[in-house]
Amino acid sequence: MEVIYALWLREVKRYLRSRPQILASLGQPLMYLLVLGFGLGPVFEKAGQGNYLQFVAPGVVGMSILFSSIFSGVGLLWDRQFGFLKETLVAPVPRIHIMIGRTLGGATTALIQGMLVLTVCLIAGFRPDDFGGTLLGLLFMALIAIVFAALGTIIGSGLKDMQGFQLVMNFLVMPIFFLSGALYPLSNLPGALTVATRLDPLSYGVDGLRGAFIGQSHFGMAVDIAVLGVLAACFMALGARAFSRIQA
Repeated sequence: MEVIYALWLREVKRYLRSRPQILASLGQPLMYLLVLGFGLGPVFEKAGQGNYLQFVAPGVVGMSILFSSIFSGVGLLWDRQFGFLKETLVAPVPRIHIMIGRTLGGATTALIQGMLVLTVCLIAGFRPDDFGGTLLGLLFMALIAIVFAALGTIIGSGLKDMQGFQLVMNFLVMPIFFLSGALYPLSNLPGALTVATRLDPLSYGVDGLRGAFIGQSHFGMAVDIAVLGVLAACFMALGARAFSRIQA
């Protein structure tokens, strides 16, 4: 447990020290929130779908957690490059403890990032339905962070250099975001797109956030929690297996 806590604390401190990076990471969510939220608002309202800012804000929060948690996998590449990973792996502790500490640290930093973006959304005019829904929304934010931090660990364990991570970003992370329904409703989609959105883990996270914050859920929040919980357990197990085979 001491190793898990130490690595968790290291990841959180490393995130909190990178203040310029924190500010820079708010740029993309702000662009989606303000440009799309206010730019497409009249169109969305004219189509009878209500306030688009209310609709898109949970998606933007989910997006920020996705990117931040997946980027935690990049930490493995940096640690491998600078030798810290080798020092960690030769320590007389089970590798699964190292993996859990790193993954939970990445999930915590992603959750902090999501809370910062949620604060910006509140300043911009987003209003959750009630306080209880906000607490449930924090649960969904934590589940999203764990799922994709574990996925980031799986990816980071299998990559050798930063060039490979750029391919992952373009062909995995961006499709996960755009197929999640973060920017558009999941109802009345073409058949192939409907299947793709149902296979996207982030779809259930964004749907759960909307259900918790504004009472609009496509799949049902019980389904969202169940899917995210199962995925978190599966990805943690796969991450532990991938990390146990990593070569520093």
